[in-house]
Amino acid sequence: MKILVKNKQASFLYLILETFEAGISLTGTEVKSLRLGTANLGDAYVKFKNGEALLSNAHFSIFTEGTYNNHDPLRIRKLLLHKREIEKLRRKVEEKGLTVVPLKIYSNKDNRIKIEIALVQGKKTHDKRDALAARDQKREVERAFKNQG
Repeated sequence: MKILVKNKQASFLYLILETFEAGISLTGTEVKSLRLGTANLGDAYVKFKNGEALLSNAHFSIFTEGTYNNHDPLRIRKLLLHKREIEKLRRKVEEKGLTVVPLKIYSNKDNRIKIEIALVQGKKTHDKRDALAARDQKREVERAFKNQG
């Protein structure tokens, strides 16, 4: 498994409740752009329309060596999930006010592009502060061990 793009802010901004693996419908130039690592999932989210899961606001940079039929960087991309998974996610988003965001895009062992999406709940400000404090404390401990050895 090779991680192509990762949403680093997701774990900081959201409390991850459940994760799913999905396929993603891409054009050729989008795949080439992804393999170069020129995509951004920072503002991306999943919305549901007509029984389909759609990835919105994911920015896949234009492939520089592409021709006139290059892709639109912000186009809406279809996610490939089972109907029951789509329905389960849609129901939870509507009932509980949760959100579905992408965590990472990777190529699996068969060299297929997959996306890991998560059902998330927004963190409160104090939770974010706790996460920052824990991270700083962890760094301090690592520095102390590094200086001793």
